[in-house]
Amino acid sequence: MAGLSTTLPLTPESVRIAYSKIKDHVHRTPLLTSKTLNNIASTSSSNSNSAPKFNIYFKCENYQRIGAFKARGAFHAITHLIEVLGLDELRRRGVVTHSSGNHAQALALAASHFSIPAHIVMPTISTPSKIEGTRTYTDHIYFSGSTSDEREAVVKEVINKTGAILIPPYDHPDIILGQGTTALELQEQYNEIKIEKNEKPKLKLVLTPLGGGGLTSGICIHFSNQLNVKVIACEPNYQGGNDFEIGFKNTNPPKRIEKVNTLTIADGLRTPVGEIPWKIFTTTTTTTTTNKTSINNEKKNLENVFSVSENQIENSMKLVLERMKVFIEPSGAVSLAVVLYNQEFRQWVYEEQQKEGGEAWDIVVIFSGGNTTIDAILGIFGNSTDKEREEGIDGLDGKATAENVAG
Repeated sequence: MAGLSTTLPLTPESVRIAYSKIKDHVHRTPLLTSKTLNNIASTSSSNSNSAPKFNIYFKCENYQRIGAFKARGAFHAITHLIEVLGLDELRRRGVVTHSSGNHAQALALAASHFSIPAHIVMPTISTPSKIEGTRTYTDHIYFSGSTSDEREAVVKEVINKTGAILIPPYDHPDIILGQGTTALELQEQYNEIKIEKNEKPKLKLVLTPLGGGGLTSGICIHFSNQLNVKVIACEPNYQGGNDFEIGFKNTNPPKRIEKVNTLTIADGLRTPVGEIPWKIFTTTTTTTTTNKTSINNEKKNLENVFSVSENQIENSMKLVLERMKVFIEPSGAVSLAVVLYNQEFRQWVYEEQQKEGGEAWDIVVIFSGGNTTIDAILGIFGNSTDKEREEGIDGLDGKATAENVAG
């Protein structure tokens, strides 16, 4: 990877510079809304009236190239390496990474655009669609076990054999700044919507799935100098998939968990938080506001982290598929699951809103990717108790008769 001495500092301005480098290579993905999901999220799950109120904007990185935000970091890392080493040298050596699928596809795509060989190490349990998507852009695919140690061991073999340059999935400034362009873009789109409606921008929260931390830390960097916008990390809690939450909230003093071994359905989030993202999440940024006097303000880069169960992820994914008609993978549903089901998060928002008069908050939920298959979705939802009804075997009255219903 490019040496840290050559990378840009982790600042909002660097995110903007990164965007200028990659914007011709990536999609400006849509920012969608849903009144139905606003109503569901703003309804109490109990008989009390203590429900937070939300106006949700959905940043749809599932519509990004290769179906996930990872294209942003990959293109930024490649373009920076070209600046540092030169294109000929990079084509001679090639690049290598390890990934369960989204970063694999992204790096293979970015490298192929510049005719650079890409060597990709993937766990054998990777989603078949992600493996095939990677094959679209490179023939150099190697398989490994699912843990970080197993992946990295195969990467070392590839480097020793080929001299390829490692581009890690998340733990590097070039990747972080590239992913941070998601935040810059969504804020521009949000402001455009508000201007069109002649309304004042009042974005409060951005909720993002957290795996290795590249996307979340990039978003934190972009908003680090904006006191009014807070970033919330969202994790699956199955088999310790919420490693940051455990290391940050349940360990005294907080300590990064270096190994994660979980088979959560949110397969893109099965990795431990990297060293650089951990440092970003656990530190503050000082901003200076100047009126008649200068005031230094301390802002937490990451406001908080919350986690959700497999069932909550499944329910959120189903809502998005059925109500929004948007195709996302389980990892992409984790942030919405926190909004809908995490009672600690919902209570915190409710209490903060009451201090401000009870007004609904404008929030952005990141749909990080859409790389799944119909077979995988059937595997998740195929055990419904209403399966026979869904397949049209039984009618609404429970009888095995066909219904004459226009549709």
